[in-house]
Amino acid sequence: MRWRELKRGKRAQKIQPPQTPIQKGAPLISRFKAWVIDMFMIYVPLLYITTYIILDGKEAFQSNPWAIFANTALFGIILALFWSIKGQSPGLRAYELRLIDTSTKAHPTFVRALWRYGAYLISGVSIFGLLLAPFRKDRKNLHDLLSRTLVIS
Repeated sequence: MRWRELKRGKRAQKIQPPQTPIQKGAPLISRFKAWVIDMFMIYVPLLYITTYIILDGKEAFQSNPWAIFANTALFGIILALFWSIKGQSPGLRAYELRLIDTSTKAHPTFVRALWRYGAYLISGVSIFGLLLAPFRKDRKNLHDLLSRTLVIS
């Protein structure tokens, strides 16, 4: 500020940087319901096809760890494709939710969406990973923090 302006009584106004509001995630119950829909619309048909069409039945499926791994991986790839192309899976679409990348505010890339699914499997192993959202203002779980994504309404 110049001395003349101060002498005339003009005060300098502090310039504050624009604050970005904390973007809240979608309600947890809606996210859970969306996940259940995804399981029934995508994962259960994969399990049925693998168990009864490709393999010989329940016993063959249960004794084959590669089939279980392949179904889980294929489910993750399909979800990552939905998330990266449309930003929604069928369950998220049913509840009008959207998955965004927190840095770009757009759909996540395929690699980031695939990493989100992998991080979900990791956080699902620990109770802490899935129960983190109720204790945070932005409602992010561990897999959301690791992949820098967020499910919004």
